[in-house]
Amino acid sequence: MNGRLRNLGLVLAAVGLVFMAAGAFALYKTQEGYSSLQAFSAAQDVRLTYAEDGQLVDRGEPAGAQAILALLTDDWGYPVVAADLNPNDPLVNTPTEYMYQMATIAYHTLNGTQTIVLTEDKEYKGEVFAAGEYEFAVAGRYWTDFDRQHPLEGQAREKAWTGTAHALIANLGVGTLTASTLQLGLGLAGLFAGVGFIAILAGLGLVWATRAETAKAPSKVAFPQPIPA
Repeated sequence: MNGRLRNLGLVLAAVGLVFMAAGAFALYKTQEGYSSLQAFSAAQDVRLTYAEDGQLVDRGEPAGAQAILALLTDDWGYPVVAADLNPNDPLVNTPTEYMYQMATIAYHTLNGTQTIVLTEDKEYKGEVFAAGEYEFAVAGRYWTDFDRQHPLEGQAREKAWTGTAHALIANLGVGTLTASTLQLGLGLAGLFAGVGFIAILAGLGLVWATRAETAKAPSKVAFPQPIPA
């Protein structure tokens, strides 16, 4: 029995070594990803703005930053990690910072006003729009919320949601996904290492326990048996 337990302990220890190796490899690849993301973020050099007291601001106003965070948390349901918004490290390189920057672009687009110029009278669904200049408020409209056949909305959509705005949001979305995936990879590396450590500890414990029991077991001495008359 002790021999079987000892063999089981050796197998557990070997499995633990495999998990530890997998954890080390996952950690190595995750660190490579973090280094690449950091270099990418540094090359872009996009930074958040903080006041002297460390409060996050947008265009110099704390209220603007709070409105952007409200869009991010209330409308988009994103779980903001407050520790990611570090005034000592304003470089955008964490999931929350990427999402905040994305929300900044969306917020100003959604709440902007576009100037529309009609060179001639336009009629749409029984309503006539005279030639002239109009100030059109986006009023929270996303790309799909515009009526592109409308004389004003159709032009306002192109002016508000430009290719640049879409490209920046897509770029920031890739950054968010990459940073979140790297965090997941770091967690998996820790999980593999933890399972491996437990398996090695259990395996070596079985080996040690069986050796101790073997050392304590008394040796059997054969005594001559009397032969009955």
